[in-house]
Amino acid sequence: MTKVAFLGLGVMGYPMAGHLQGAGHDVTVYNRTASKAEAWAAKHGGNAAPTPAQAAKGAAFVLCCVGNDDDLRAVCLGDDGAFAGMDTGTIFVDHTTVSAAVTRELFSSSADKGIAFVDAPVSGGQAGAENGALSVMCGGEQAAYDKAEPIIAAYARICKRIGDSGAGQLTKMCNQIAIAGLVQGLSEALHFAEKAGLDGRAVVEVISQGAAGSWQMSNRYETMLDDHFEHGFAVDWMRKDLGICLSTADENGASLPVTALVDQFYKDVQKMGGNRWDTSALIKRLRDV
Repeated sequence: MTKVAFLGLGVMGYPMAGHLQGAGHDVTVYNRTASKAEAWAAKHGGNAAPTPAQAAKGAAFVLCCVGNDDDLRAVCLGDDGAFAGMDTGTIFVDHTTVSAAVTRELFSSSADKGIAFVDAPVSGGQAGAENGALSVMCGGEQAAYDKAEPIIAAYARICKRIGDSGAGQLTKMCNQIAIAGLVQGLSEALHFAEKAGLDGRAVVEVISQGAAGSWQMSNRYETMLDDHFEHGFAVDWMRKDLGICLSTADENGASLPVTALVDQFYKDVQKMGGNRWDTSALIKRLRDV
């Protein structure tokens, strides 16, 4: 049994922490809304702590999944932050999707305290978190990654170190860039099928078995055809992620014309009131223009 802390119990963190407890680890959780941490502890066992520092006290690993750069800094730094409660030689694993810049900043801050920092953003959405089948892409020192990988395995289908600090976040950007284009292409294909008077389900049954097939097609086409978007990864969060991608591309010189265009399409969805709709709501924009 390993003593671990988990910070942030949103739609991803709540089941991820549950998998850790289910794997036999001794888990203490923290959430900004304390009642959610208490509810988690009542359901799964383990403990709830009032601050990140108290959650991290005595833990060999502190894992985190919060909202954005500022949220991550808030749970890491300061007198009540996780770093203040962690012992020398322990490991912080960040599953939040944030900028590579804040990752490297916190990597440096943690190193000053003798703490290892692994950036480990995830892909697979809420369903992946609930089913313990996330793809985890990591950056940081090899030795720290090697120690953290067996812990992450509680909710990972695949976990791989890509490179030094920040490499995990840069890989997650690649993931989001690819998804943006795929969802827009799928939306256009289904929209075209509807306009052509075709049975969308029959169309997907055929084309999904060929070169057009994708995870998005297999897992989202039915709800897209049914105009149902109350699940999965929200448009607001996708725009946050794409903003990170586009900002980083400005810095490294990458050309992302499709990503920039789809980001604006998601802005249109937000104007339609779809902030919390799933990212597959891009098709709704086509139907309503």
